Amino acid sequence: MLLGATHYGCPVDMWSVGCIFAELVRKQPLFPGDSEFQQLLHIFKLLGTPSEGTWQGVSRLKDWHEYPKWKPADLTRYFPDLEPAGLDLMRQLFEYDPAARISAKDCLSHPYFDGMDRRALDAMENPEVMF
Repeated sequence: MLLGATHYGCPVDMWSVGCIFAELVRKQPLFPGDSEFQQLLHIFKLLGTPSEGTWQGVSRLKDWHEYPKWKPADLTRYFPDLEPAGLDLMRQLFEYDPAARISAKDCLSHPYFDGMDRRALDAMENPEVMF
């Protein structure tokens, strides 16, 4: 849980989905820290150091300290083969504020998946529909 946040919910899982998505695209770990602090620095260098403007309440979290101030990196540098819709999805999965992070349902209807055969998803949501 980032910076000692204690509320666990679906947005935490969506961050994890973002990590898995990024690692599948890059074929290597995105935040390869060997400690929690080192991983935080990797996250901040890529996504920018969070602030009250990007994550309301971040400065009141248990593990918040004054960190170096990085601006968000250009994701196209890290994911040069990812199409614009994929980059947009990545940004939404890595939204610092859990309340603003994309939900699982919204993720499935994101334009990145427009070319996907959705019959399998429909069958999962409605088991009596066979394809």
